[in-house]
Parts: sequence; structure tokens; C-alpha cells
Amino acid sequence: MSYSINIIISGGGTGGHLFPALAIRDEIQNRYPNAIIHYIGSQFGIEKDVLPIKNISHSLLPIRGFQRSISFNSIGKNLLLPVRIFSSIIEVKKLFNDIKPNLVIGTGGYAAALPLREGIKREIPTLIQEQNSYPGITTRWFANQATKVCIAFEDAAKYVKNKCIVVGNPVRKEINKGNRQDGIQKFGFDPSKKTLFVFGGSQGSLALNKLMNQMISNLSISNIQVIWQTGKNLYNNYKKHENRAVKVLPFIEDMASAYAVSDLVMSRSGAISCSELTACGKPSILIPFPNAAADHQTKNANALVNHGAACMFNEKEAHPEKVTMMIQNLLIDEDRLAQMSKASFQLGKPNATRNIVDEAIGLIK
Repeated sequence: MSYSINIIISGGGTGGHLFPALAIRDEIQNRYPNAIIHYIGSQFGIEKDVLPIKNISHSLLPIRGFQRSISFNSIGKNLLLPVRIFSSIIEVKKLFNDIKPNLVIGTGGYAAALPLREGIKREIPTLIQEQNSYPGITTRWFANQATKVCIAFEDAAKYVKNKCIVVGNPVRKEINKGNRQDGIQKFGFDPSKKTLFVFGGSQGSLALNKLMNQMISNLSISNIQVIWQTGKNLYNNYKKHENRAVKVLPFIEDMASAYAVSDLVMSRSGAISCSELTACGKPSILIPFPNAAADHQTKNANALVNHGAACMFNEKEAHPEKVTMMIQNLLIDEDRLAQMSKASFQLGKPNATRNIVDEAIGLIK
């Protein structure tokens, strides 16, 4: 490729928007080592913790999402929003002038809105990657003006007037490269015991943590080892359960090892979590977040349940006794686990990142 490649990638707030952006970035950088790729995120998103340790060229805007809860704290944050937007617009314009991108990629979240808007205004090719069956607000705002829209679920096309390409979700390249033996050593586990991996997305889930808090004694009695990611803000409430067979962690950087060690995963059914589960071929128990827009987490979970890759509990019906029994029954049923694992693998789209990058690079003139 004779021309220079200068790319702005933006998206964040949560891991569901950040990690697809990083997967796309890594694929482009592997193909074109001389490409200049700059990530734009938010000072208030998970990216503020992840990016500095990854040595990635990035800028964090002072923008944050609209606070929907009614409290003095939320009202105060919303009153500051116009000032944050104005200063973020100025910073984005300066970044575009300095980098002179010939491609803008947005993976959703409030941090992606202003770079997409600026790219469209300057008539720079723009690609949006939407993870969910019901597109997020940034996608719904800008998809019709974007050059190309890549989606993971066919359902998403109903909400976007622009022509969509169904390619699946990009997952981190190393996610299914974990080694079970290395993972067993890393977590200090017994290789002869079954392992349950529990997480509620990058920021944790209060409902899943409360459920685990009630189940952990019975699971320990059952000789089940547990990796439990609580989320950074909730960690102090549950770290007391840490012992040799229960690893309680605020955040897991090395997800590949956690997946490699686990025999069963219990999680929310965010789009990226489901994509990672199928990329790794993991059997799962899914508890959808009930307040997700258009109930898209239930739709995501059903895609796995209907193919025999997962079991699902509605959050209201996820009683500790019922869920504990489900976990115990699955972990002693080797045949069922193997069937679920096979079904999970078959749903995976391992080439999603490569295909998205093919579409993106094809836009550079």
C-alpha cells in the first residue's frame, strides 16, 4: 500500500465498546506496521485504566454520558455536560488537524460520537462497528451518514437505514489462545477440580455479585473452584471470600487464561461477552441485564440458548438454590458440557476482526 494510513479509532466508556476498538486497531497495526492509529476515548470510561498500560497512542476527552438517574450528583454532572461537550469538540478538531486521518472508525459509546461527527463533516470515510442486536444511540445518530456500517446481529439492520454488513463482533486476538496448564498455575488451582468463571462485564454486575455472595459456600462445599471478577467498584464488598479455591478479582487483564481454565462460565449476555464465549467454545449460564435497551441482552442470550450452547436465567428467577443446582449438575455432566462447548464453537465468528478490517481499509482512497 503506497499511501499513508492515518486512522482515528474511537469508542469506549465500557469494555463492550473499548475491546472491539482495540481488536480492530491491533489487526490494522499487524498488517500495516507503519500505520498511524490514534485512539480517542473518555476520561470517565474504562479506557482511562486500560490504555496507559497498553502503550497505545491515545487521547481522552473530558466528555461523559448523560446521567439518567435523579440525584443531586447526577444533576450536577448533567449541568456540566455542555461545557464538557464544547471543550471535547475543540480537542477533537485539533486532533483531526494534527493527525489528518484518512479513515475514522467508531465502535460506539458516547466517546465515539464527536470523532464520527467530525469525520462525517470533513467527508472522511467513516466506518461504524455495532456490537448489539439493538444499536446504541451513537450508531443510531450517525449510521445513516457513515460510509459503512458493520453489524454483529442481523436484527440491528432493522434500526439502520444505511446498508449494513453482517460480520460478527471483533474479539481480542489472544482471547482463545490461553493455555489451561499455565492458567491453572497462574490461579493456583487444582487441575483435577472443575472451575467456574463468573463475571458481569468489565465493570462488574451488582446482581451477579449478590447472587455469588449467596452461592459461594455451597459451591465451595461442592469442590468447585471459582474465578470471580467483581468489577473494580464492587471488589471491596466481596474480597473476603478469597481463598485457595476462590479467586476474587476486581478486573482480569488476562481473560484468555481465565477462559482456558474454566469448564463453565456464568455471565451477563452483552454482545462482546457472547462473542468471546463462542470464540473460546465455552458452555455458559447467561443472566441477561434486564434494563438493556430493547432487551437486547436477552436476544443475545437466546442466540446461544437456541443452539444448545448456553442455559439462561431471567434475573428475577435466578434464585441462589436454582442456579447453584444448575452449576453443580452441569459440572458433573461431561457429555452435556462437551455438547455445549461444540455448539458454542460453531456459533463463533473467528474471522470477524479480519473481515471488518478488510471493509475498513477498502474505504481509504
